[in-house]
Amino acid sequence: VRGPPLAGAFKERPTKPTAFRKFYERGDFPIALEHDTKGNKIAWKVEIEKLDYHYYLPLFFDGLCEMTFPCEFFARQGIHDMLEHGGNKILPVIPQLIIPIKNALSLRNRQVLCVTLKVLQHLVVSADMVGEALVPYYRQILPVLNIFKNMNGELSLQTLCLSTLKRGICCYLKHLSLWSSYTGPSQTCRKYANPRDGIDYSQQKRENIGDLIQETLEAFERCGGETAYINIKYMIPTYQSCILN
Repeated sequence: VRGPPLAGAFKERPTKPTAFRKFYERGDFPIALEHDTKGNKIAWKVEIEKLDYHYYLPLFFDGLCEMTFPCEFFARQGIHDMLEHGGNKILPVIPQLIIPIKNALSLRNRQVLCVTLKVLQHLVVSADMVGEALVPYYRQILPVLNIFKNMNGELSLQTLCLSTLKRGICCYLKHLSLWSSYTGPSQTCRKYANPRDGIDYSQQKRENIGDLIQETLEAFERCGGETAYINIKYMIPTYQSCILN
């Protein structure tokens, strides 16, 4: 008897052509690639402060779904450059950024997740009131973060027990004395990716998804005002406040 199929919560979704790639290939962006001793960077053909943020910033956020050079580099670095110089131009554009952010997170691609989480951390501190402006959109942003929050982090033992029961190896848990120590869903055990004889550089490179999600949620809480924590807690029940605690 074949069991039920996997739900596919962690499965990567197929990518679709982005508006960013279309505009880039058409030459509509005032950007060029510049090489120096520190690596690649964007050479802007106009002053960033003079850009129309309502037009360009959503397009660059749409490029978060890109995974190949040079579109991936231009979208990522372009966003950071615009957020750094945007000032009070950023806040009015927030509603236009939600769908591109949601689309990028919904791909469930590890590379795209890391880039998008770093962008979100920069976004909430880029200008005054941006953190508060994002609170009403937590329902669109946080569901995927809730799925990947425990990647390389804590995994509830209840989830572990249920998954092993489905595979018919409950006796193996008893043999390891895990079942007798289970007291409820609050008890946790740690599960980390095993690099075997290799070296895991994900923390050094800031590519550990679980850590990035935790940092992002804490940034949301710090910059989101009084209602940020309760809204994060509603979408991610396992989140613990970095301010109240």
